[in-house]
This record gives sequence, C-alpha cells and structure tokens, in this order.
Amino acid sequence: MNKIGVMTSGGDSPGMNAAIRAVVRTAIFNKMEVFGIRRGYQGMIEGDIFKMETTDVSNIIQRGGTILKTARSKEFMTLEGRAKAYAQLMQNGIEGLVLIGGDGTFRGANVFFEQYPIPAVGLPGTIDKDLAGTDFTIGFDTAVNTAVEAIDKIRDTADAHNRMFVVEVMGRDAGYIALNSGIACGAEDILIPELRTDIHLVIQKIKEDVRRKKNVHLLVVAEGDDFGGAEDVKKALLQDLPEADVRVCILGHIQRGGAPSFADRVLASRLGFAAVNALRAGKHQVMVGQINNEMVLTPFAEVVKQKAIIPADLQAMTYVLST
Repeated sequence: MNKIGVMTSGGDSPGMNAAIRAVVRTAIFNKMEVFGIRRGYQGMIEGDIFKMETTDVSNIIQRGGTILKTARSKEFMTLEGRAKAYAQLMQNGIEGLVLIGGDGTFRGANVFFEQYPIPAVGLPGTIDKDLAGTDFTIGFDTAVNTAVEAIDKIRDTADAHNRMFVVEVMGRDAGYIALNSGIACGAEDILIPELRTDIHLVIQKIKEDVRRKKNVHLLVVAEGDDFGGAEDVKKALLQDLPEADVRVCILGHIQRGGAPSFADRVLASRLGFAAVNALRAGKHQVMVGQINNEMVLTPFAEVVKQKAIIPADLQAMTYVLST
C-alpha cells in the first residue's frame, strides 16, 4: 500500500488533530503518500482531497477541533453517493483509509467496503466514550475535564446562595461524561441514559437532604436521559418543591472544544501510529483501540453492534458517596 487517505467524521473531539498528525507522519516515515479528505464522507464525494506533507501537521497537536473539518453526509448513505466517493478515491490513487470518528463513521465504512475494495482502519474519535473495543476514546478525557471545571465553579455559587443546580452535559446515547464528571464533582445525583430515572426517588432524596439541613444540591444529567434534559428535570422538581431555588446550566458545545488534555494527545498519537501500521500489515475494517494500555483491533461490525457498558460498581459507588 503506497497511498492512503485520512479523514475526520461526525462530531469533532479534542485530540483529532493529534491523531491526524500521527497518521500523516507515520505514513510518510514509511514512504507512503497521505491524502487529507476534508469534511468526512461528504468531502470524499465532492473530491475535497489534497496531498499532505509533514509540514501540514506542524503545530496542530495542541489544537482542538480538526484541521480536516468534519461533516455528516446523507448523500453517502445512497448508492450513488458511495459510487461518487469511490471514483474520487480512485482518481487520487488512494488504496486505504484511516477514519477518525464514531460508530456512524464505522458503519459507513462497512457498507462502503461491501461495494468497493477499499480497506479502512478506524480510530475512536468521540467525546461520548460509547464504543466497544477501547477503554477510552479520543476527546473523552478533555470533555470530562471541561465539564468538571465548569461544575466546580457552579458548585461555588450554589453554595453561596443555597441553590439547587441542574447541570446538563453532553451524552445523547451514553452517560459517561455525566457519570464521571458527576462523581468527580460530588454531585448529589447523576441521571444517565443507561439507567431509568425515577424522578420521585430523586425528589425524595432531596427532601431527605433538606431535612438534614443539606442545602446545596447539584444534579448532573446527560442530555439523552430517558426522563429528559435539565429543563424537564427542573420542572419536575418545582412541582414537588415549589419553594426551591432551582437553576439550570446547560454546558453544551464547550465540552467539544479547547486544547486536548495530555491524555488525549498521547492516546490519539498512539492510535494514529497503530492505524497506519495496521493498514501496512493488511488489516482492515477494524478499529484500533486501547485496552489495558495495549493497542487492540476490533472489527467494525463488533464495535457498532456493542456498546461500552457502565460498570456496576460505579453506579453503586455514586449512590453511596452522594448520601
């Protein structure tokens, strides 16, 4: 394999640039040509492809976002769209792909490979940490640290005013950011999609805290919780606790941005290096992950079929430590 393409797809995550840098420099070190594909699958369809040199990835390891941009492509879901994408890859002589993204990216690669012989290796780039086959995903550590910093500041003002805060963090289908930031910040309750929320038990616990003269309450809720987001939780709380001073803070997209943490920079670099070497070794349709500090390859089909599981001990610990 002499020519490969690299792209980022789906939601951006801190550390994607570090991964791009590792892919480009590892490939060039091994006498391969690297082509950057801007805007994910949509850029592939439109031929937004350019040859990358080692200088193209200078001074980017510390930057958030992605220099290759990212997008979601409905056109790639069609036979015609994938045909256009394949034609563009052939026009540039690209023989393999390194895809940095989440499960949607890997599903697309699987469907693409069923039609066209383009081998691909994926890197888990998502702040949600919702992929099987890896202990951590690129961007998760930074996103959690961003949430923790914000929640710590919110607790200061909650304490000063004896207020109740409902903080909403990202996590449409997974509660890892909510769970980990909530534990780190000593939240009184954490609401996540993986566990059914009984709002009556949440309110009962708050009432018990009030009886014990505990006046500061911090609830962290993932945006995809089955009960709803922070505003829904606030409405339910005020119905039972009309005298409570309840405030909502939605952290939103600040969790996606910012300079990646050292952990995300190192993880992304290791994964990018391993991805190129996997392609060189003839591996394809696999995601490179890190499990027990070792690089492992998991087929795309398994990555998208399974979901990372919330450890039971974390659930139990959260309940005990918040009492």
